[in-house]
Amino acid sequence: MISENVYILYRKTKGWLGSILFILFRIFSINNKRICITTFEGKGGFNCNPKYIVKELHRRSDRYEFIWLIDDITKVFPRYIKKKKNTLWNRAFYLSTSKIWIDNYRKPLEVRKRKGQCYINTWHGNVGFKAIGLWRGAAFSKIAYLVSKHDSDMIDCMISSSDWTTEAFVKGMVYDGVFLKYGQAREDVLVNDRCAMKTYIKDLFNIPHGTNIVLYAPTYREKNHKTKRKVLVEDVSLDKTGLLKQLQTKFGGEWVMFQRLHPQLAAKQQNMEGADNKLIIDVSQYDDMYELLAASDAVVTDFSSIAFEAGAVKIPVFLYMDDLDEYVCSRGGMNFIISQDKKITTNQDIAPNINAYPPFPIATNNEELGNIINNFDEQDYCKAIDKMCSELGMVNDGKASIRIADLIENKIMN
Repeated sequence: MISENVYILYRKTKGWLGSILFILFRIFSINNKRICITTFEGKGGFNCNPKYIVKELHRRSDRYEFIWLIDDITKVFPRYIKKKKNTLWNRAFYLSTSKIWIDNYRKPLEVRKRKGQCYINTWHGNVGFKAIGLWRGAAFSKIAYLVSKHDSDMIDCMISSSDWTTEAFVKGMVYDGVFLKYGQAREDVLVNDRCAMKTYIKDLFNIPHGTNIVLYAPTYREKNHKTKRKVLVEDVSLDKTGLLKQLQTKFGGEWVMFQRLHPQLAAKQQNMEGADNKLIIDVSQYDDMYELLAASDAVVTDFSSIAFEAGAVKIPVFLYMDDLDEYVCSRGGMNFIISQDKKITTNQDIAPNINAYPPFPIATNNEELGNIINNFDEQDYCKAIDKMCSELGMVNDGKASIRIADLIENKIMN
């Protein structure tokens, strides 16, 4: 394995060489109607916050040209979006000639922004358990810092969904620019379209309309390399069949499980074990998790920000953290403190002005999960969720896409 310093030198050299193309393509003028989008470093499809922003812009006008940089060119997109293979040449040309950039992740080291362009970063998770950036301490490698700083220096505005996000992301994102508390566009479907999405998703997966859905969506594990980053599949001990029986006993009705990998893993065409296409359905290759979430009646996750998004619309959330101590240690830090009695509070080193108590119960084994489900009280949960949203200063009114589209149109006009 090469040393960290050698790897950084390699990445810097590669980035500098790639940047020459960005400089050369400045011979072409900026197209004021062109909007260039990327999700999950090209690994995502038509999904996350950029999807709903683009849909709102297209609803308003067909004059925009949408360029979506994607690794897998076979992924399905609406006809009004032009898919382009996420190569250096395409990145250099389309980013260099687009008025607006929209991204939910980081841009690589070779990317150079021109005067007159606007870069809007929506990130791919706002309120969440996992510490990011400098909050990770020693687990945040030198190359990760370099990429983060390079990207953040180009960002014109970061979209925030809460007071907590605005406070925590300054150090977390290595970014001290403009924050706009507009909310996450991907959450609009949870507020505005849940009934219609339930029907659509159940028809799509041949699920009877009276059946309930639990979405199981753990996050990825990361091998802490100082050189090339590795994203790992979690090997969990969750008893999925037992979970379905417990939900049926507690809430009644028939239940099926959607199980889904994080997009960074799903891009490698890996599926989770245990799917049988009847009661346990693997949906890792379905691009938009938020359509799946809108159709769900309960959520089981671990450290994913989906807990806060599902909770905000009163979907019951159960946390299954069978590797809690190991994960916290490997991550290098957490945004929320989990006490010995498994109560969750904000980490005030990260957000000193926010004091919130997310009401999500935590299980570290199947027996604890069963007890938590049996003792779940919907009325108490909903009250605690309202309190949490208020304490975090969350925006979740179904109008984030509208606000961000207004922003983009103003940037284009001005």
